[in-house]
Parts: sequence; C-alpha cells; structure tokens
Amino acid sequence: MPKRTFDREFKLQVVRQLVNGEKRLSQLCREHSLCQTLVRRWREQYDAHGELAWSNAGGSHVERDAEARVAALEAALGRAHLEIEFLRHALKQLEKRGSVPGRNGK
Repeated sequence: MPKRTFDREFKLQVVRQLVNGEKRLSQLCREHSLCQTLVRRWREQYDAHGELAWSNAGGSHVERDAEARVAALEAALGRAHLEIEFLRHALKQLEKRGSVPGRNGK
C-alpha cells in the first residue's frame, strides 16, 4: 500500500475539528482512515506553530537549524579563506627577503 500524503489544508481541517471539540480523535481517525498517532503529532505541531504549521513561512525546526548551520559554515569558510590568503601573502614577503629557511632550495 503506497504511503499517503496530506496537504496543509487537510491537516488544518482535521486539527481544527479536534481542537474546537467538533469531533473526537477516534471519530476523525475513523472518518479519514488515519492513525491516532499521526493526528496527535499534527495536533502537537499545530499547538507549537498555530496557523503557520505546515506552511513555508513557519518553517520547521530542522530547516531553520540547517539554514543556521549552513550560514555558520559559510562564515567559517570565509574566515579560513581570508586567513589562507593572508598567510600566503606573508610567506611571499618572507621569501622575497630570504627569511624562509628550507624554501627555494636553500
């Protein structure tokens, strides 16, 4: 049996009915052939993010953490690149003065 996917509006509809007391968990699960664990997870996500749950604007913690991690790594890479360029320049200056032992066959 293929895995089903549910769009944002469907999830919101189900969770709103649960939160507002319109329908009980077991009734919603029976009507839509859903697992109670899944609907409980949706409820937790709705409680945490409200109407922004499952929207791109809200973003998930994993996505935000990944974006922050990428930004931190990019910044570190930029600093490392600058440091390497600085050290290359300093080494060239020392080589011009002949102050670097063991380089250029000396």
